[in-house]
Amino acid sequence: MTVFPSFSIGRRASSARTLGKPFQSILIMFGITSVMLGAIGSRLAQLQLIQGNRNRQLAENNRIRLLPKQPVRGNIFDRKGKILASSRLTHAVYLWPLDLEKTDWPRTRNRLSKILNTPESELQKRLQKSKSYKSNEPIRVARSVTPAQITALQEYSSELKGVKVDIEAVRNYPNGILAAHALGYTGEISDSDLYDLQEQGYRLGDVIGQMGIEQAFEKQLRGEWGGQQVEVDSMGQILRVLGDKPAKAGQDLHLTLDLDVQKAAEAALGNNQGAIVALNPNTGEVLAMVSRPAFDPNIFSTRISEKTWQELQSADHPFVNRALRGFPPASTFKIVTTTAGLESGEFSPDTYLGTYGSLTFGGIEFGEWNHAGFGVLGFVGALAWSSDTFFYQIGSGVGHEKLIQWTRNYGFGEKTGIELAEEEAPGLVPDEDWKVQEIEEGWYLGDTINMSIGQGFLLSTPLQVGVMFSVPANGGYKVKPHLLKDNQPAQKWRESLNLKPSTVEILQQGLREVVAGGTGAALNVPTIPPAAGKSGTAEDPPRLSHAWFGGYGPTDKPEIVVVAFGENSGGGGGSFAAPMVLQVLETYFKANKPAKPKPVQPAAE
Repeated sequence: MTVFPSFSIGRRASSARTLGKPFQSILIMFGITSVMLGAIGSRLAQLQLIQGNRNRQLAENNRIRLLPKQPVRGNIFDRKGKILASSRLTHAVYLWPLDLEKTDWPRTRNRLSKILNTPESELQKRLQKSKSYKSNEPIRVARSVTPAQITALQEYSSELKGVKVDIEAVRNYPNGILAAHALGYTGEISDSDLYDLQEQGYRLGDVIGQMGIEQAFEKQLRGEWGGQQVEVDSMGQILRVLGDKPAKAGQDLHLTLDLDVQKAAEAALGNNQGAIVALNPNTGEVLAMVSRPAFDPNIFSTRISEKTWQELQSADHPFVNRALRGFPPASTFKIVTTTAGLESGEFSPDTYLGTYGSLTFGGIEFGEWNHAGFGVLGFVGALAWSSDTFFYQIGSGVGHEKLIQWTRNYGFGEKTGIELAEEEAPGLVPDEDWKVQEIEEGWYLGDTINMSIGQGFLLSTPLQVGVMFSVPANGGYKVKPHLLKDNQPAQKWRESLNLKPSTVEILQQGLREVVAGGTGAALNVPTIPPAAGKSGTAEDPPRLSHAWFGGYGPTDKPEIVVVAFGENSGGGGGSFAAPMVLQVLETYFKANKPAKPKPVQPAAE
């Protein structure tokens, strides 16, 4: 009998299952490990191959810094080389966003606010403007800090990680408010300007010209940024310089302004609201330009608060250059009315007219300024005594179309071409189309009568009036006023008004008589060479009247025209404004005495 070994099928299956559990676990662990290694490999591949350049850049940003160097702004000189605007060195406080964690900023901001006496909200605003807490360029948060503030920053350096103090150049105007409107000022770039100028290389914190010459010649004065690329350690200390580009200073400018004449004009106008302009009638060079109220451009060398800015804005508009704003020119305009009368052919140089206490036109009575008249006058006498009723008759006889045309020929109603184009008003030469559009009524004879003596809707700037006086002074040419000394195109630009010699002669004689025995007798003094001029008093109800006087000299070969304007001064042009003109002329001729003609030697027999 064959015996077979016995075994249990069920037990053997159970053992096989028991032996399979560790094996299954190994397989599972191997699968998980493979997946993890694959994921890590994929991530490494992505970091190294796909995002390698970006990650290397991030690493570089942690140790590579850009130290931009602002260029020194170009200097501004007067015509004789005297400094009008320059730069001085001072300390500024910068913040390195890269050195700060966003969560650490509140502590730094709090301490910095106390030291700089600046609201935390202002500091926060500066940081937010950088658009990133990880910028590798510094952000200026304060300018012109005091020695005491610098000491405090050093004492609390442990609480001010990422805060640095550096030297920078800021704008300096050694003469304070002198020529403030002509020079302008500089200030930090605004958000709107930054948006417009970013493509031209401007950046947050840049200082740019805000008005006047500073704004008009921003590109020339600005210069080019330089800087260093440096490697720093974990503490922010510089390890080595990787690259260096020197900043390029801005271009120096020489202006036509004469500092001595400018000072005389500033003193003459004093605290009176208005303007004084002096220019060379032959070249258009502006020798002085004053406007009151004024401001000190040095206040913008540091960041000013919004409150201070609003206070400056409300103080009778000190930033408005009144030399470039329009006002009724009053009787100074009788130069144009005389020209229109003689050039139209309606009146001859020998014309004589009666003058009266008043005349009626279109049913409206128009009075004489002295309420009595001056008897019978010709053009020369009418200019000398500024007779209103004489020029009413000239304006009426010429007609509004010819009077308006000659007004425009003299340059009224358009900008003069001076470099301060953004601030210059064109004035206003009204005509029938303008009246219909603006007032919804036609042109009346009364409008012509008012315009003939520089009143009504007519508006002109003191600079335009200066250009008008240049025409009789230089023999009949319109010039282009300018402030840049080497502006050759403007200096050589002269437009003939094609006046008859007799018209020029009448104008010159009449303006001379104004000084010799008329309303401008204040200039008839031995301290200056023989001068000519014209007064004007413009009504501005319900406010006080404006006062004007324009004068030039010497009469035989004019070198300078001066126009003084008192806004709502209440005085007459001859009594209020003429002494101002005299003061400027005295200063000018003291330094520029006219050459005496050499005596003619008798011919040898």
